[in-house]
Amino acid sequence: MLFQPLDYKSDCKGYYTEGMIYSQAPVPMVGTTWDYSAHLHRDGEYDIARLYAEGATLTEMCPPELAAKWQIIKDQLSACFRAFNTSRLSLEENCLYDVIPQYFLYEYMETMSQITQHVVTALPRPANYDSMYSLVEMLQDIRTREMKIDLRPIAHLLSSVRGQNFHRTVQTTRHVCDYNPWGTITGRLATQARSFPILTMNKEFRRCIQPTNDWLLELDFNAAELRTLLALAGVEQPPNDIHNWNVKNIFDGNLTREEAKVKTFAWLYSSKENKDLERLYNKDLVRNKYWDGCKITTDYGRIIENVDEHHALNYIVQSTTIDMVHEQAYKVYELLKGRKSHIAFLIHDAVYIDLAEEDRYEIVNLLDTFKKTRYDMFKVNVSAGRNLGAMKELKL
Repeated sequence: MLFQPLDYKSDCKGYYTEGMIYSQAPVPMVGTTWDYSAHLHRDGEYDIARLYAEGATLTEMCPPELAAKWQIIKDQLSACFRAFNTSRLSLEENCLYDVIPQYFLYEYMETMSQITQHVVTALPRPANYDSMYSLVEMLQDIRTREMKIDLRPIAHLLSSVRGQNFHRTVQTTRHVCDYNPWGTITGRLATQARSFPILTMNKEFRRCIQPTNDWLLELDFNAAELRTLLALAGVEQPPNDIHNWNVKNIFDGNLTREEAKVKTFAWLYSSKENKDLERLYNKDLVRNKYWDGCKITTDYGRIIENVDEHHALNYIVQSTTIDMVHEQAYKVYELLKGRKSHIAFLIHDAVYIDLAEEDRYEIVNLLDTFKKTRYDMFKVNVSAGRNLGAMKELKL
């Protein structure tokens, strides 16, 4: 059965299937739909076609025989959206099926279903389908949560050119973190247009981001990519800071922590030789294990095609690291279900939790859950603060 939610907002529960529109979705859901929706239940037996298409759009996946029809529908949708914008009708506050003509809604949903069928028929189920499902589920929850932004703590910074640009950004973007899980080749998140630019904002403005509950809690892997490389090479994880560990075990105590960090990263993704670093991290072993001379296949089932030797190790380590971070973040997301606390946003290798005071005794449990990766126990740095710019490390 093919089915399509009429709107992806949680309060808009109508759906379309087999030429009919219904006001409630069946439980459990069975069949195939185009994209993830908050209405879906994890215990349903259904496929999400967009995961087969690895994030491609309906237009990109539209078969030739439907191209003309789909273009007409897109043009009509664009006309509707322009009218909504002119009349200041917000689709954030209204369900799509309440504001467009019903005859057009039927045509739109039916054509979407035909493209959906084409995708799942033409493409194999990706090896990383389940992990991507978990990711889009978590990101859907994050994008529904309004951020609390208060410019008063950074008012003195807003008169500069950079400050004026940031102020304009705050005024013109939605105060939500709307991520694109297919924004980069390695799986690192990007943000959608009009999303708050949490991944690229200058650190000097971070004090304006505050929790909607009581605290922001940061869980951040210590040297995540180096730890991933060690794990892929079959080396046991050091329990302490990895750069201090390198100072002692590789550089014989002859460098400072910062000098060791710079030297290690300079070697990691370059052609520079360092026999001591190679002995422990074994770049060649990892590269040869996951790269066949053209294609990378990671432990998470992520496939990256047409990769040359120069980029191979970088892509292997970065993609494995970010998939590992997302896997651990999803475990935290599951742990927080039903609680007042929730994941507020992700910034690269770190997860930020909007923590309610009533959940403060869960911090150790959250930490233990996050650091137990599929490879080994990874050291995690924990910080907390009343805003993103005032985070202080917690000793747990």
